[in-house]
Amino acid sequence: MWQSPWLFAILGVVGIGLAFFFGWIAHQKIGEGKVFNAEQTAAKLVREAERESENLKKSALLEAKDEWFREKTKLDKENQAQKQEISRSERKLQELETNLNRRAEVLDKKERDQKRLERDLEIKAEALAERDLDLQRTLAEQNTRLQRISGMTTDEARQQLLANMEHEARVEGAKRLQELREELHRTAEKEAREVLTLTIQRCAADHSAESTVAVVHLPSDEMKGRIIGREGRNIRAFETATGIDVIIDDTPEAVILSGFDPVRREVAKRALGRLVTDGRIHPARIEEIVAKVKKEVDAQIVELGEAAILEAGIHGMHPEMVKILGRLQYRTSYGQNILKHSVEVAWLCGLMASQLGFDIQLAKRAGLLHDLGKAMTHEVEGAHAQISMELAEKFGEPPEVVKAVGYHHHDPTAENLYAVLVMAADAISGARPGARRESIENYVKRLEALEKIADSFPGVERSFAIQAGREVRIMVEPKVVDDARALQLASDVARRVERELQYPGQIKVVVIRETRAQEFAK
Repeated sequence: MWQSPWLFAILGVVGIGLAFFFGWIAHQKIGEGKVFNAEQTAAKLVREAERESENLKKSALLEAKDEWFREKTKLDKENQAQKQEISRSERKLQELETNLNRRAEVLDKKERDQKRLERDLEIKAEALAERDLDLQRTLAEQNTRLQRISGMTTDEARQQLLANMEHEARVEGAKRLQELREELHRTAEKEAREVLTLTIQRCAADHSAESTVAVVHLPSDEMKGRIIGREGRNIRAFETATGIDVIIDDTPEAVILSGFDPVRREVAKRALGRLVTDGRIHPARIEEIVAKVKKEVDAQIVELGEAAILEAGIHGMHPEMVKILGRLQYRTSYGQNILKHSVEVAWLCGLMASQLGFDIQLAKRAGLLHDLGKAMTHEVEGAHAQISMELAEKFGEPPEVVKAVGYHHHDPTAENLYAVLVMAADAISGARPGARRESIENYVKRLEALEKIADSFPGVERSFAIQAGREVRIMVEPKVVDDARALQLASDVARRVERELQYPGQIKVVVIRETRAQEFAK
């Protein structure tokens, strides 16, 4: 019984050993199976890789063949195009060669014809030379016969012939020149009439103009005493502040203001009107009102100048010139407002310039500024045209405008063509019906006085007062008055007109001396 445990133990150990042995064998079998499977998988992958590489190799070969085929096709096309281009070039060269051959044949023919013509010309030249010698011998014989018959040498006959031809040419030239002058005058007069007529028709200006009066109406005659003040202190303060004389006479309910400066006269008129309306009249109040009115008038002058420039369609004018232009509102000539007259002249100049092809802006500027000097005539010595020219030059106006402004009362043709427009527009604006307040009687008397003064000088045949009395033209006898005497006569007439007549602006004196030659063909 005691041996059983040991037996069981031995058997257990043996069983465990067998179990380990069989387990190791099983493990070895399993490992060998995995290695076998792995080897089979690897062999399979190798076979697949070989098949894939074969496929890739075939694809690469196919692509290479396709690329080679495409390149071969492209090269074939290029070779074909080059062959066609070479064929075209060869055809062109053949055509050029054919044309050159034809031209060479034509040139050869022309050269042969030219040589033939040269030979013919040489033959004709020799014939002409021989004929020329014959003519010279014949002419010499005829000249000898003519000299023997006429008793004159060749030089004398030539001189007489030239003198006769020169005389005839001068006569014909004088006739032709006279015809051209007459035709030019007719054409120019007709065109000028058309331009002026159309311009006047297009200018729709008022027929009457305002006139500036220096009369202040009072509510009652008692106001005159308040204006004078105690011992005349109010009236003295007013005259000192305004520079205008106050005339208080028997005129009912009115006070007259007298002064040369129209702007000051306007300031005095407005200031006195306000003082009368306010009722407080004393030196301090007078100075205060006059100072306010001066500022208002200065501002209004600038506004008037700007309005005139805007109305005339002009821009870019100096501010000081605008101010001087506005002062023309308070200047009149025979009742015609100078500012409105200047704007009207600017319109007329622009209309005529547009028809004649001149610069419209320059023409308008010259027309607007032509009477600018009339705003300064009491401050600056000289004629208003000269003052206007100096102002225009001072404030940077163009040279054409400066000359046109300065010469619009003279003969402007040699100086500036724009002055002709200004002169014509000035005459149209001043001479139209209702523009000026001058009576017919005074107008006719002034014209008659001008002609009478001119006719009183010896050698004067006839005289004509034109341009509304601004110009007198004197026709003299050429046998009595020579050129030097004509200049002296113009000066003498001008000096006498200055002494004996009163007139606005300037009067131009023109002496015309004409010599006419007449002959009759019998």
